[in-house]
Amino acid sequence: MSFHGMPGRIVPAPEHHGEPPPSTARRGFLRRAAALSGGALAAGAAGGVAAQGGDLGRNLPPNVPDYSKSLGAPVLASPYGVPSKYEKNVLRRESPGLTRTPHSSVAFTPLQSLFGIITPSGLHFERHHGGVPDIDPHQHRLMIHGMCRSPRIFTMDDLMRFPSVSRVHFIECGANTGMEWGNVAVPTVQYSHGMLGCSEWTGVLLSTLLDEVGYDPKARFVLAEGADAAGLTRTVSMEMALDDVMVVYGQNGEMLRPEQGYPLRLLVPGVQGVSSVKWLRRIELGDQPWNTREEAIHYIDLMPGGKHRQYTWIQEAKSVITSPSGGQVILDRGYHEITGLAWSGRGKIRRVDVSTDGGRNWRTAKLQEPVHTKSLTRFRIDWNWDGGPALLQSRALDDTGYVQPNYRQLRAVRGTRSIYHNNAIQTWRVAPSGEVSNVQVL
Repeated sequence: MSFHGMPGRIVPAPEHHGEPPPSTARRGFLRRAAALSGGALAAGAAGGVAAQGGDLGRNLPPNVPDYSKSLGAPVLASPYGVPSKYEKNVLRRESPGLTRTPHSSVAFTPLQSLFGIITPSGLHFERHHGGVPDIDPHQHRLMIHGMCRSPRIFTMDDLMRFPSVSRVHFIECGANTGMEWGNVAVPTVQYSHGMLGCSEWTGVLLSTLLDEVGYDPKARFVLAEGADAAGLTRTVSMEMALDDVMVVYGQNGEMLRPEQGYPLRLLVPGVQGVSSVKWLRRIELGDQPWNTREEAIHYIDLMPGGKHRQYTWIQEAKSVITSPSGGQVILDRGYHEITGLAWSGRGKIRRVDVSTDGGRNWRTAKLQEPVHTKSLTRFRIDWNWDGGPALLQSRALDDTGYVQPNYRQLRAVRGTRSIYHNNAIQTWRVAPSGEVSNVQVL
């Protein structure tokens, strides 16, 4: 699709969960303000427009801007770089009322505000079961024992001397989109899909460490235990452990952040996030699963007949449009770029299809390189909005041939009473006013 002139403008989604979309009068003001400022209404610009009031044009061409008339901040004004103050609203956020305590809660990634596929470390979603421990890496150890020839206790220095690997993988909480199983529950993509992040992880392959301790060929599972107050434990199959599971100390080129497991975590690519145990302190090898609390009571799938399905580890192929998305407002008719993210716990994304009419017709989107295995993949497609109602959807297909289901297909198998592993097609409704909202199409 070709276009002429500037792409259409979109007002960012409200930063707070319950904040209403702009009123008709407000949208008119934003259109005029954006036109005066040269047509670029970026994230956070709405607040800036209001603050500057009648002085909008002072720093715009052909005037020389105020910040060009004096020296800026010196080198090392901020020894560790931080985002601009104008991006202060791009934050992880809690969903009000979702959990009873902030120590066992979730903070969601602002997917609507991000570019590419890498999630900044400071915006990667948080999920904790007993708060974030303050661990001195010099006092931290990893013990590997059980069905092995030579049990070992490793220091951080020991682990960082092993041959390392760096790989890009997503982590998705098994409960991501869990609030939407029965009906629409949240307004924006941050809350519907924001238990998701993707980083370049650095560490040592678990298989290397298992070779070091001489694992027993009869071992079928490993148990990973964290050093947090919850003592979180998860079973991982030996097949996965010997494949691509990593013991990680680095994220996006630096040491892990405390909320991401500093100084050491497990990474089980493609598997629900709870298995990537943070603050990793112990790995035990055994010949059967442990059926711990987090795999016998939680992180299990309630099926329509009343049975619970256990050890459904894999995060199946899934996608979501991040722009336009819920809470945003489209100001202009004409050309827009639809963009979003797709991922699969079974491998690479092969294709993403996009519909603007609720799934009646589909077009194939362009996948942005690179396309990694078990990683987020960015997709894009051109769209000419005529000002009428639209239903925006994306549908992912991975390299195993698996196709992301719609809600009717998913509920036919899983029902509506589950929490985990909701990978149904997401629908955003665009009203003639330009307001974008969360809906479900069956």
